[in-house]
Amino acid sequence: MKAPDYWKKATRELSACDPVIGKIAAGCKGLTLRSRGDAFNTLARSIVGQQISVKAADSVWLKLTTALPVLEPALVDRHDADALRACGLSRSKVVYLKDLAFHFSNGKLNPALWPQMSDDELVEELTQVRGIGRWTAEMFLIFYMMRPDVFPLGDLGLQKAMSLHYNRGRPLGVRKLAALSKQWQPWRSVATWYMWRSLDPIPVEY
Repeated sequence: MKAPDYWKKATRELSACDPVIGKIAAGCKGLTLRSRGDAFNTLARSIVGQQISVKAADSVWLKLTTALPVLEPALVDRHDADALRACGLSRSKVVYLKDLAFHFSNGKLNPALWPQMSDDELVEELTQVRGIGRWTAEMFLIFYMMRPDVFPLGDLGLQKAMSLHYNRGRPLGVRKLAALSKQWQPWRSVATWYMWRSLDPIPVEY
């Protein structure tokens, strides 16, 4: 799992323009954003983990990958819905996984084209899949595509961290959050990652 090639430069520039980031980054030596898996597995795992605890999501994922050791779109597409439900998936998540598999199997989602697409174009394409909203798409852009300037405005952890560091713990409105993030461009993914680390020192990987 290789760190993004822009990470050191982004951290230096963010630390220089924002003392808050500088202090957090100083406590995160050796830690960076990292990706794992492939595109289908990353998106499938994000669907599995929706609205349940990390521990519960890990349990369901283990059952799913035991039932389907090779988690490929065509196999998920053909797999019996009741068998997927038996892994601990809700009825709606089975529908979402099947739709994701269908989009990959039929070329409606083509990872080969993604490097040439803008962040907004990719978010628009991914959110055509049932069960994938803007937040899930943005997590995919950060953790799998390693895009450097994604700002997931709707992320509750990010909102909490920014209110703590920039508004003495009081909630910040959407406009204020967006305005504060401008100083972080073009490295808002990196700044967001450091905001998350200020709440939880252990990095999450998708």
